[in-house]
Amino acid sequence: MRAARFLWLLFLPAIPYAQVRVDRLVDPSQAQREVLYLWSAKHVRLLFPGFENLAADIYWLRTVQYFGGQRLFDRDKRFELLSPLIDITTTLDPRLEIAYRYGAIFLSEAPPFGAGRPHDGIALLARGAGAVQNSWRLRQDLGFFQFLYLRDARSASQTLLEASRTPGAPFWLRSMAANVLMKGGERALARRMWQEMLEQAEEGILRTNARVQLEVFDARDQADLLTSLVREHEKRKGQRPASLEELIRSGLLRGSAVDAAGVPFEYDQASGVVRVSNMSPLWRPER
Repeated sequence: MRAARFLWLLFLPAIPYAQVRVDRLVDPSQAQREVLYLWSAKHVRLLFPGFENLAADIYWLRTVQYFGGQRLFDRDKRFELLSPLIDITTTLDPRLEIAYRYGAIFLSEAPPFGAGRPHDGIALLARGAGAVQNSWRLRQDLGFFQFLYLRDARSASQTLLEASRTPGAPFWLRSMAANVLMKGGERALARRMWQEMLEQAEEGILRTNARVQLEVFDARDQADLLTSLVREHEKRKGQRPASLEELIRSGLLRGSAVDAAGVPFEYDQASGVVRVSNMSPLWRPER
């Protein structure tokens, strides 16, 4: 214990130096952004001999700051630096599990909530699973993402089987692998995956994202229910309602026709279909 503390004291003076070096590479200006593209993870690693893990922590902090800043302040939300920042972080510390798990969410989520590059997110998780051989969670996330973002039931099932063989893995991964093949497109299975991620995650980005994803499914279920009420109204009255408020006046709908974010659902009278509004934070493109 004393030796570990002594080593940490030796690392402390290096933090300001490392921070300055990183700041020079990760700067808000466009010129510095272009410079970052010239630096491969291999080159950055040479800047911090003996302090790679410390540098990885700093780069990961910068990655999270960059992602949050893009989501809040950037109009285009292109997340151009996301992949190189994650690549540098995981090259400096290949066993930094949080960078793979969070980074995959940053990359995979649809715009404007993420970069909309699920193939990159899945490749990142696969790289992490190879680097951290004893992590069943990385393999679980890889299988989940293969199903949730690519609808690749066969690959997802195989990955979940591999995860189930990892020491410490929960028993239900094997049964879920079978369910993926049997029920490849069911919303209930996708909901179960996000529920598992919510229950496993500590408070933070992973847990928040899983909670939002479950609210997305709730909103879709509510939209489906409203669609069924529109059909019931048509059956009773001989015509579709002119608006969702008409469902309330007729007594078919008790409550309001808004989602959990307070945004009204979209209603297309011509088709009789109700959908989550694309103005809602709970809207996601249907896969």
